[in-house]
Amino acid sequence: MSRYQELAATTEKLIADGLIRPGDRLPSIRQACRTHGLSPITVSSAYQVLESRSLVEARAKSGYFVRARFGQNLPEPDMTQPGSDSTGLEVSDFIFRILDSSKDSAVLPLGSSFPSPALFPLAKLGRSLAAAARHLAPQDTLNDLPPGNAELRRLLALRYLAHGASVAPQEIIITAGAMEGLNLCLQAVTKPGDLIAVESPTFYAGLQAAERLGLKVVEIPTHPRDGLNLEALAEVLARHPVKACLCMLNFSNPSGSLMPDARKKELIALLRRHQVALIEDDVYAELHFDAQPPLCSKALDDDGLVMHVSSFAKCLAPGYRIGWVAAGRYVEQIRRQKLTSSLATSVPIQIGLANYLKQGGYDKHLRQLRQCLAAQAAAMIASVERHFPAGTRIARPQGGYFLWLELPAGVDALAVHQQALAHGISTAPGPIFSAKREYGNFLRLNFGHPDNEGQEAAIALLGSLVGAAAQSVPI
Repeated sequence: MSRYQELAATTEKLIADGLIRPGDRLPSIRQACRTHGLSPITVSSAYQVLESRSLVEARAKSGYFVRARFGQNLPEPDMTQPGSDSTGLEVSDFIFRILDSSKDSAVLPLGSSFPSPALFPLAKLGRSLAAAARHLAPQDTLNDLPPGNAELRRLLALRYLAHGASVAPQEIIITAGAMEGLNLCLQAVTKPGDLIAVESPTFYAGLQAAERLGLKVVEIPTHPRDGLNLEALAEVLARHPVKACLCMLNFSNPSGSLMPDARKKELIALLRRHQVALIEDDVYAELHFDAQPPLCSKALDDDGLVMHVSSFAKCLAPGYRIGWVAAGRYVEQIRRQKLTSSLATSVPIQIGLANYLKQGGYDKHLRQLRQCLAAQAAAMIASVERHFPAGTRIARPQGGYFLWLELPAGVDALAVHQQALAHGISTAPGPIFSAKREYGNFLRLNFGHPDNEGQEAAIALLGSLVGAAAQSVPI
């Protein structure tokens, strides 16, 4: 074995044994040369071997880092199979009962919809917000009425441009978080009694918004890796008067699915043929684990049918409630809806976020956040594979911070949820992600709270609860 192969094998064993963990930086080529008495070309060759095996990745001007590796001991769930009939909604009371039970601050928040606040630069944001408040001019309170602060919208337009999408600042409307954006978009294209298409499973907030507006939904099958089943959607569009398609194409909540770029192009073309609006809830797009971000749907939108909704809540500023809509052809309807509903979004916070973005550092923060979440995903998947019983299936997300688990047949996720709460652990049971309360043996877990010791113990306990429930299921 040559010397570069020996170094590669030694480093691979350190990674396999967990001494070097996902996200850790390997010694620089210069450091490795001094430590091992090797030439730069020998060390470089060893690192390239590790990179070819997907064990490490090279980052520009930073060196080599251990990649997150997702275990393969458990299979992934199959394509979902919801019925193709429309459904009236009565979900809010049920969802609120589940969510209220998880609010205790002493509970380990594996059922939370947010990552840990410790992952965000809240001190820097606070300074930007304080500076904005000190220098707030009286006219700003009027100038920043909908569509919102001009500088913040310009900076968002530049970020769209960096992702290959030409979105004018005039098309962007600042909202009080993504939730308000989704509501405004639905109101722009529907009236009570109308039908919208949603993914199955889907984020419960979209179901609650549709219920509040008196809409019906038809649930479209999804795959936990590739997302929405376009063939099933095409059949629904051919048979039903669907007014809008409400989707998460990038790292869907709860399944973590990512629609491939080619399928996104097919989706946009399909909706264009039927002249059906796409309302994309895209709050997780910045949290991709691969080096390149996913394709932005606005880059494919040449006739304004896409309403692209996002926010800073999941990637920068939880609790600040600043989101936006790139509204396409619906910009005037949404602007008016915003004016007549909530009038305006907090002006100082808009200015503070604009100041933070201009100072730089946002992309560095995002890189660090992605690395942390990728490592956390690998750690939680490994824990689930160690502790959950046979018959468990697991989706392996390539971004975001959710893990979607299918429990063995017959296991009641709601019962597991209640048992886990009694032990100080929250989960998100599958039925809250369906208009028909399907997914009775599924759980969503949040890996965005870095506490490896506490998390490992919690996963072990959950696994034992699921194992006991599986054993009690009648054969």
